[in-house]
Amino acid sequence: MTSPDAQAPMTFDDASDMPDDVSRRSVAGSDEPSGRLVAVRHGATAWSMALRHTGRSDIPLEPEGREQAREVGRRLAGHEFARVLTSPLVRARETGVLAGFPDAEICDDLREWDYGDYEGRTTTDIRSEDPEWSLWRDGAPGGELLEEVSRRADRVVALVRKAGGDVLVFAHAHILRVIAARWIARPASDGARLVLNPATISVLGWERETPVVERWNVTPGDPLA
Repeated sequence: MTSPDAQAPMTFDDASDMPDDVSRRSVAGSDEPSGRLVAVRHGATAWSMALRHTGRSDIPLEPEGREQAREVGRRLAGHEFARVLTSPLVRARETGVLAGFPDAEICDDLREWDYGDYEGRTTTDIRSEDPEWSLWRDGAPGGELLEEVSRRADRVVALVRKAGGDVLVFAHAHILRVIAARWIARPASDGARLVLNPATISVLGWERETPVVERWNVTPGDPLA
């Protein structure tokens, strides 16, 4: 799917557009929040390599994707997490297992955007029928609207901020992009500005009391250093 270029990390000054349980949060005994959301997009699948929208379809990893997942595990080795969560879909669960986290908790809110009638189709194909179509504005017929995905993202953010430490999640491109936007109290549509490739690691954290995108779409090296 074509996405605008990723921009510099964004922050916010006003949490008024966020639910109470998703706005600024401090951990006990500290004036500043702590605990990061460490997001891993699953490894490559046949459909992701063909740029086909993959929502509810349970497409397994390709051999390349399995090796990518093992590399994610090597990059995360030595880090401890308060919780490890995964989408229920096999491509995310398999990525977690191969990365060394076989006991990740299933979190249904981490499932990918439901693309409805556009499941399995590419953006180019869809726009041959509807040249002005945008997932971020229009959603998908027979699937989810952006507002519905945003509500799921808010629940994930609230869950992570209650964990008392770093939380590792294995999920999918569009839901993780919405989660990132909501983490920093931006509209879910701002996820369109955050491109996310397979088997990348991203870190959502804090600058003092302000939620920030610390790192995004990272492939080489240790993302938590």
